[in-house]
Amino acid sequence: MGAFERKLAVMAAASIAAAGAVAQPAHGTMQRLAPYMSQSAESEAALARTAAPVTVSSKADIFVFGPSGYRRYSKGSNGFACLVERSWAKDPGDPEFWNPRMRAPTCFNLAAARSILSSYLDRTKWVLAGASEADVRDRVQRNVKAGKIAPPRSGAMSYMMSKQQYLSDDGGHPWHPHVMFYFPTSVASGSWGANLEGSPVISDIAKFDHVITFMVPVAHWSDGSPAAGMSRARH
Repeated sequence: MGAFERKLAVMAAASIAAAGAVAQPAHGTMQRLAPYMSQSAESEAALARTAAPVTVSSKADIFVFGPSGYRRYSKGSNGFACLVERSWAKDPGDPEFWNPRMRAPTCFNLAAARSILSSYLDRTKWVLAGASEADVRDRVQRNVKAGKIAPPRSGAMSYMMSKQQYLSDDGGHPWHPHVMFYFPTSVASGSWGANLEGSPVISDIAKFDHVITFMVPVAHWSDGSPAAGMSRARH
């Protein structure tokens, strides 16, 4: 087992162990989380694989979400990790933080898996333990201050090219296929020419974990089919 596989296995195990540490989530929590569950691990894995072109996702680690958190469904060999994010990947305070319809197939490279994905798995652990939106916000802020949430690693990026993505109730569905690049907020949007008229680059700053994401729309979905005209609305 390589270093990347060990790292991802540890992160997935930590998510499961943390959920187990609260025994099974309270019955009320499980009822609240039921709309976020997939029909089966197989369907969840299939959706995760649509995040990136098959040349990437077919050799990636695939993780699926369930009552105990994320677990590795299949092992890959190329250093990528694909999964389907839920709505608590959004900033606390976002009106869609608890949107049960959100499904965001994402395929992280190694650098992103060790920083961006790790932070998301922590959020998932807290949600499974019954954390409120305010709890998530406060824990993120405390962990950033304590240095427990590291900035994005150099070269961190991900694919979000699934035609089956549902990122928001607002705007077009699905949004445009795109790739994302992650940096600390010390990197200015202007350094990429982001959000300027005519620029294909869109930036978004996370309020609490100090990450700036540059999104670059691409011309095709992960299955190779062409994408229609893009909306400037951000997810």
